[in-house]
Amino acid sequence: MPRPIKIDFVSDIACPWCAVGLNGLEEALARTGDLIDAHITFQPFELNPDMPPEGEDAVEHITRKYGIGPEQAAANRETIRDRAAAVGFDMAMLGERRLHNTFDAHRLLHWAELEGRQVALKHALLAANFTQGLDVSDHDILVSIAEQAGLDGTAARDILSSGRYAQEVRDAERLWQSHGINSVPAIVIDGRYLISGGQPPEAFERALRQIVAEPA
Repeated sequence: MPRPIKIDFVSDIACPWCAVGLNGLEEALARTGDLIDAHITFQPFELNPDMPPEGEDAVEHITRKYGIGPEQAAANRETIRDRAAAVGFDMAMLGERRLHNTFDAHRLLHWAELEGRQVALKHALLAANFTQGLDVSDHDILVSIAEQAGLDGTAARDILSSGRYAQEVRDAERLWQSHGINSVPAIVIDGRYLISGGQPPEAFERALRQIVAEPA
C-alpha cells in the first residue's frame, strides 16, 4: 500500500527553477506511485517582495541583483531553458519578460488550496509567467488564469480587490523563513526532510525512495 506523505513546496512563480523543480518532482512521484501517495501544498515565498507596481525588465534585474554580466545572464538562461525542456516545461519567455510583484498570485494560491485547485493554479501561473510572458500582478490576467485552473472568476476578482488572505500569506512566509528557508524551491517532506533546488527527476526519485524506506 502506498505510503502517504505531505510535501510542502515552498516557491515563487517568479522563480524559473521552481518550475523546473515542480515538473521534476511530479515526474519522480509518477515513477514512485506504487510506493508513495503524495499531497503537495504550495507555500509562499517572494523573491522580490519590494518589486514596484510597474515591474522591472528581467535581464536588468538579474544582472544587477547577482552582479553578473549580460553574457553570463544569457548563458544561465540557456541552462535553465534546457533543464526546463528536459522536464517538459516551455521556458519561452525567460529573458524576454518583465518581473512583477507576485503577492496577489500567492493570495489566489492560498484560496485555491482551500478549493482543491492549487496544483492546477500553480501550473497555470508558471505557464503564464514563463511561457506566455504575462503580467502576473495584473488582476484581469490573474482572474483569467484562475478560471483556466477551474476556479470561479467572480470569486477570484473579489479576493483580489478585497485584500483577502493577505495576512495568511504573510504569516506563512514568515513561518517558512523562521524554519531557515531563504531560497527556493525548497521541498519539505513530512516536515522532516528538505530537498533544495530545481533537481532533476532522478534526484527527487532517489530521495523519495530513501525517505519511504525509513520507518514512518
